[in-house]
Amino acid sequence: MKKRLAHGLKLMLVLSLVMSLLSACGAPSVQDTYPLESVNGSGNSTSYVYRASDRTVPEVAQELSDQRQTDQISAENTERMFLVYQDEYYHLQQDPNKPEDTLVEVDSKEYVRQNYDSSFLQGYLTATLIGNLFDSFGGRGYGKYRGYTNKDTYKPSAGSYRAPTSNDKKLAPPITVDRKGTITRRGSDKDSSVGSGGGLFNRNKDQSKGTIDRNKSSGGLFDSPKKSYKKPKTRVGGGRIKRRR
Repeated sequence: MKKRLAHGLKLMLVLSLVMSLLSACGAPSVQDTYPLESVNGSGNSTSYVYRASDRTVPEVAQELSDQRQTDQISAENTERMFLVYQDEYYHLQQDPNKPEDTLVEVDSKEYVRQNYDSSFLQGYLTATLIGNLFDSFGGRGYGKYRGYTNKDTYKPSAGSYRAPTSNDKKLAPPITVDRKGTITRRGSDKDSSVGSGGGLFNRNKDQSKGTIDRNKSSGGLFDSPKKSYKKPKTRVGGGRIKRRR
């Protein structure tokens, strides 16, 4: 009996260990969730572009920032946002050719320093961060690049974007996205996406205020009840009292 009980306990411990390992390994990476679409650069200056299908920019920003704490994050915007980490810059952009999708551009710190227009970044990042980033260039960058969606107009200083090779996919930076939270997609009757009323960055005030109308002819919840009784009528009699003789 004791051997059987000990065997059962060992089996339960093994099963719990296996389940914990499976849950840890089962978290999807960005390569699995967001397919790699374009690549530029080499060495320590690289840019990887992923596609998040049917996801808004704020939704993707929430997923990424919930999974990994940022050093800095730009204000909520439906077209463009930045998530800054120690050595990487995540540039989220709404695809102009497919607005329901978000392009996730993962740039190394060196790639941003060598290619980006510092004046463009001023609209999204703090002056201190930009100054430190371009410190070797006198506090400002000389590139004209403004992100993947504008690459044909504001081209990167070096190289050009190309389709990823099998080797690029192996070198692509791993990003884990936790999608356990419920986020309503576009087209639903009820919009509970980020920023629609209590999002990650801004909380919109409720525009409608409830009112309670009470029937003025009847007593309210806290009104004194009306008196329903009538004062009894009294009458002074004029009768006479006769005595027996």
